[in-house]
Amino acid sequence: QVQLVESGGGLVQAGGSTRLSCAASGRTSSNYGMGWFRQAPGKEREFVAAVNWSGGTTLYADSVKGRFTISRDNAKNTVYLQMNSLKAEDTAVYYCAGSRQAVAQARELLYTYWGQGTQVTVSS
Repeated sequence: QVQLVESGGGLVQAGGSTRLSCAASGRTSSNYGMGWFRQAPGKEREFVAAVNWSGGTTLYADSVKGRFTISRDNAKNTVYLQMNSLKAEDTAVYYCAGSRQAVAQARELLYTYWGQGTQVTVSS
């Protein structure tokens, strides 16, 4: 089993930046694809970003492209989401997810492991 724990986030002003971290423990594998999803109040959870096993391939939702950057450090079993130029509509609970497939992918159903989520609130 793999455990994912997110950290970071909190209250950020519009236009500001913050970085989320996701630490993996348990039966971790550097061959897992990793992703970030988010869920705003009253809305369904949506894909944000994904990275393949090596960090060489990334995938982004159109709404965050150019503002967010996903990366990973396999030596630390940690995935990051750098969030810049934040907007009020980025306010959501952000979830880290792990897939047994090595590729970067946006489909939520392909992710097996999920963190508990961390709140990001952007004040305008």
